[in-house]
Amino acid sequence: MKRVKLLMISSVLFITACVTINVYFPAAEAEDAASKIVNKIIGEDDNAGIDGDNPQGLNFNPLSFFISSAHAEVNINISSPAIVEITNRMKGRYDSSLKAYLDKAVIGFSNQGFIEILDAKKLGLKDRQKAKKLVADENRDRKALYRELAVANGHPDWEDAIQNVFVKQWRKQAHAGWKYQDASGTWQTK
Repeated sequence: MKRVKLLMISSVLFITACVTINVYFPAAEAEDAASKIVNKIIGEDDNAGIDGDNPQGLNFNPLSFFISSAHAEVNINISSPAIVEITNRMKGRYDSSLKAYLDKAVIGFSNQGFIEILDAKKLGLKDRQKAKKLVADENRDRKALYRELAVANGHPDWEDAIQNVFVKQWRKQAHAGWKYQDASGTWQTK
């Protein structure tokens, strides 16, 4: 009986000793995920990897249970049902009305990862109300997207870092003539 207990304890200690994982923010992987999502929403490619072959974003290697590593291999999950729902709403909003406002430089990308109305005077009263609602809906979804990406990947503490990655991607993938806010808060035209 003592031998069985000793063997079980030794096995547990062996398995836990072999797994060393340092959790870090995977900036390169997050940038790739953000690029795919932004491309799905405002790019020309509708198949940007949101509903890919690996829907949960998992990378499973059975040897990883026995091999110690300096960091965990990360594949950012961008296909949770909530993320897909949010990105689909954002894509629909972009196609139906947001693109027109971006093209007219009435709305621009802020340096916080959201959108803002830049010149409401260019709009009539009816369009001004529509633009305000559009901005509120879009910003609510952007906030939810950043939060959901962090939560879906098991790290709610990554929300701010994910949001910062998206700031860069919105700016990078903005179309010519669109407005964006640089890090100092100055509005620029791409």
